[in-house]
Amino acid sequence: MTAQAIIQSLASGLLMGLLYGLIAVGLALIFGLMDVVNFAHGEFLMIAMYASFFLFAFFAIDPLLSAPLVAAALFVFGAVVYLLIVRFAMRAKANAGMVQIFSTFGLAIVMRGLAQFFFTPDYRSIPQSWLGGKTISVAGIFLPEPQLIGALVSILAFAGLYFFIHRTDFGRALEATREDPGAVALVGIDKNRVFALGWGLGAALVGLAGAIMAVFFYIYPDVGASFALIAYVTVALGGFGSVFGAFAGGIIVGLVEAVTALVLPPSLKSVGIYAVYLLVVFIRPRGLFGSM
Repeated sequence: MTAQAIIQSLASGLLMGLLYGLIAVGLALIFGLMDVVNFAHGEFLMIAMYASFFLFAFFAIDPLLSAPLVAAALFVFGAVVYLLIVRFAMRAKANAGMVQIFSTFGLAIVMRGLAQFFFTPDYRSIPQSWLGGKTISVAGIFLPEPQLIGALVSILAFAGLYFFIHRTDFGRALEATREDPGAVALVGIDKNRVFALGWGLGAALVGLAGAIMAVFFYIYPDVGASFALIAYVTVALGGFGSVFGAFAGGIIVGLVEAVTALVLPPSLKSVGIYAVYLLVVFIRPRGLFGSM
């Protein structure tokens, strides 16, 4: 094991970690806003990847160009999911938490089943894209262009989200609604509108990640499950409801995964992620940056 191999692995882990953060931030945003865990989050990613694939297959639109379209479509889809499903689940008179869990979990099963029915369980990929299969070399370290662009998109998305939350009127309404949903109604803020837009924003972010990942990852109905598990760990590690925690947690997860793959067989690379998560749970149950 040489120093160059270690640096190469850490660089790859950092790039993937930023993408993990982008996948997880929508989950953190929704939980921070409503205290609801979206168990269909992985299926949102899957739908985004299929959307990128079919836009490329039928209209020859490169995933890099279709990413904003996919994000916009997922924004609408996320808002509709809140208005048609989650909004009513939150009105449950008894066991509201369980109703919310099973409503999104049931949505995940339905979405996965529909994907298997309409798209078949076959693995698909985008064979030729602007970034596919290309790498750049920096001081002898090879960086895959899809992951590099994905990392840059993640940083820009986090910067844009931070500006949106802290520098715009709607962002302030979002924060106020998170703090006290009942009080905001007294000043004329429609909490259902804010929640719907929050769900749309969370879905748009995972849609952006899905469009980028479609360039270098196989697309199939169960693809969201493995990434959803990583997203849950990332959010719990960084702190539920913390946007910055999702960003930092994604980087930590990516680096730990890379280091574990150096020490253990690649098939066991997830062991390190869950070991670090359990350590954090024992020491700081609310996560590294959580305030719960």
